[in-house]
Amino acid sequence: MKNPIPHSPRPTPHSDALVHDETGGLPRLLEIMARLRDPQTGCPWDIEQTFATIAPYTVEEAYEVADAIARGEMDDLRGELGDLLLQVVYHAQMAAEAGHFGWDDVVTEISNKMVARHPHVFGDESRDKSASQQTRDWEKIKAAERGGVASGALAGVALGLPGMTRAVKLQNRAARVGFDWPDITPVIAKLAEEATELATAPTPEDRFEEFGDLLFVIANIARHLKIDPEAALRAANAKFTRRFEGVERKLAAMGKSPAQSDLAEMDALWDAVKADERVREK
Repeated sequence: MKNPIPHSPRPTPHSDALVHDETGGLPRLLEIMARLRDPQTGCPWDIEQTFATIAPYTVEEAYEVADAIARGEMDDLRGELGDLLLQVVYHAQMAAEAGHFGWDDVVTEISNKMVARHPHVFGDESRDKSASQQTRDWEKIKAAERGGVASGALAGVALGLPGMTRAVKLQNRAARVGFDWPDITPVIAKLAEEATELATAPTPEDRFEEFGDLLFVIANIARHLKIDPEAALRAANAKFTRRFEGVERKLAAMGKSPAQSDLAEMDALWDAVKADERVREK
């Protein structure tokens, strides 16, 4: 069990000067959040929120950060990182109000963790190690932080992760104790097996289960190829969106909408959009 850290004091009193000081930095943001949550003078919507109601926004903002990175939009990334930081500040403020912990505790916790988990940077250990060795050392340190409490190889993989990401993490954990195929060949064979089982599943319940198995194998293929499956799917979504919008533009040039077209025509236009992309890439 981790040693508790002292609770940060609740911020009082409020400061109008800090709220309007554009050079106020992080203290300004903390003050703004405290003001929004003030039960007497704050925003009614913000006052009503809980950890559970804010959590979906936290996940959404993390994805929007990833989206800005994928698009290479640094101006957007600046704003999205601010939105994500606000989520951390929001949760810390609610925790402080309930007497659990405060912002300083959050910062102390992550700072201590980073120092403890990087003894080759902040301690006496050698930096002469591979990335894979560092990963193994990281896991040993995490196990020690848990106080040596016996747990399974899969313990601690967060339930709230996106399904594909959690699948990869579970598979990585199992692989560390030797439960893994030696290369991708049997994984590809397993993919074909699961696809057949899905196609022949007799009931909706069976199809649901077999579809999950198929996705789990796809996650394993991504892991063996060192591909982030969530990032790959986001890229595929973006490609589909780009190409379908291209189909819509071509139809609009013909004075038509998708509803006024048919599959054969749109499929041909899809191929034309793909051909246009290949020309632009040359």
